[in-house]
Amino acid sequence: MGLAELVLLAVGLSMDAFAVSICKGLGMKKTNLKVAVVLGLFFGGFQAGMPIIGWALGSQFMGIIGPIDHWIAFILLSFIGGKMLWEAFTEDEDEDEGDVKDAEKIDLGEYLILAIATSIDALAVGISYAALSVDIVPAVSLIGITTFLFSVAGVAIGHTFGARYEKPAAIVGGVVLVLIGLKILLEHLGILAL
Repeated sequence: MGLAELVLLAVGLSMDAFAVSICKGLGMKKTNLKVAVVLGLFFGGFQAGMPIIGWALGSQFMGIIGPIDHWIAFILLSFIGGKMLWEAFTEDEDEDEGDVKDAEKIDLGEYLILAIATSIDALAVGISYAALSVDIVPAVSLIGITTFLFSVAGVAIGHTFGARYEKPAAIVGGVVLVLIGLKILLEHLGILAL
């Protein structure tokens, strides 16, 4: 596998994390670089770590998780998206200006769920790396760095739109997360082609 293929794969794998990062940025009243970096580290770390797990454990592990990986991603993303929708519709209209928006707080539990949900497919990539004898360290490093950069950019892009359209942006963000989970589920069930 050449460098061009590795770069394209890294970009492809980072797209779900990019979309989720945009959703997180949508709920921010001001740009929060700390949140963007921590989210990028979670997403980049998991996108790099999952192929290592897949590569190390090979097809035996995929035989266990493979049949249900799409359900796991769907449930996790739908849960987080539903939570965003719930908060958007139940948010107190008289919120004080001094209050910090949830999206501006670092929620490690939520980041962990999102990182796992957006990186489960990377397990299969790790298995294919083992089958193709790909040098794993540069490959996963490229995936991790690419995902980190896309995630930080996604938060900034999301904030740009979310700061102007706060409540509708939170609703769109929640719907997008649910739709990403649904897309993963439908692709794996063979109902939706790429």
